[in-house]
Amino acid sequence: MTHRRVLITGTSTGIGSAAARLLAERGWRVYAGVRREADAESWRSAGVPDLTPLFCDVTSPEQIRGAVKTLENEGEGLEALVNNAGVSAAGPLEYLETDELRRTLEVNVIGQQAVTRACLPLLRRGRGRIVFVGSVSGRTSMPLVGAYCMSKFALEALADAWRIELRPWGVGVILLEPGPIATPIWDKVAAERKRHLAELEPEALNRYGPLMEAVFRHVVESARRARGPEEVAVVIERVLTRRRPRARYVVGRGARSSVLTGKIPDRLRDWLIARALGHEAPPSGASTRGE
Repeated sequence: MTHRRVLITGTSTGIGSAAARLLAERGWRVYAGVRREADAESWRSAGVPDLTPLFCDVTSPEQIRGAVKTLENEGEGLEALVNNAGVSAAGPLEYLETDELRRTLEVNVIGQQAVTRACLPLLRRGRGRIVFVGSVSGRTSMPLVGAYCMSKFALEALADAWRIELRPWGVGVILLEPGPIATPIWDKVAAERKRHLAELEPEALNRYGPLMEAVFRHVVESARRARGPEEVAVVIERVLTRRRPRARYVVGRGARSSVLTGKIPDRLRDWLIARALGHEAPPSGASTRGE
């Protein structure tokens, strides 16, 4: 039997890892995109049948070309591409370094575009499908994660454009919008909080310190209620095998409430979020003029 082939980016942990394992178990020939040798070796040691680790840093044109070359050498077409690689960035936009914002957009948006373009000839031959792993954060932006939300908003636009452009060739494009999922990204958020608190100047800490603590408490609560990445992996497998999948899938506990929040009028939503986070007025002694 000829296995269907899928390339999944960002498979070292979380959703990408869960999807790679599940699809390999369901008979797919999986190419698991990784950035580091340690992650490739971890996959080799796991001994998952029909799974090959493949170096594919989505910010590296050389690695993308190398990954596509491997795919071309080992088969005629590609039945699926799962654009999963992503990073988070947290902190007040006022103090967010431009390089940090650029890195977030480079991985979460530009990298997804670059991999999709490179794989398109193979996807056309295989009449494949493209899955973009977005987030409910692509519908409603929240304070202190503006850079991450910005990238997910952009990913929604990217998926919409590709879906229409590729209609004549039968290459389907599906966007997943997970809510809180139990992945290592939550540990990274905790580490970012500590780093930002340590690096902020006294004035910045006075302005945003209470908000950062409130948002972190919300993150901890969301992580406590989050479902495992396997839930998203099941949906990925479903949209790759259904005859006519929908264009968008909201996934996970809490995701639908986030979607409903996005439908509230902007000013009312702003007030509700600010009130819930105790950010209605500047902290005592803080400047409101940005001086």
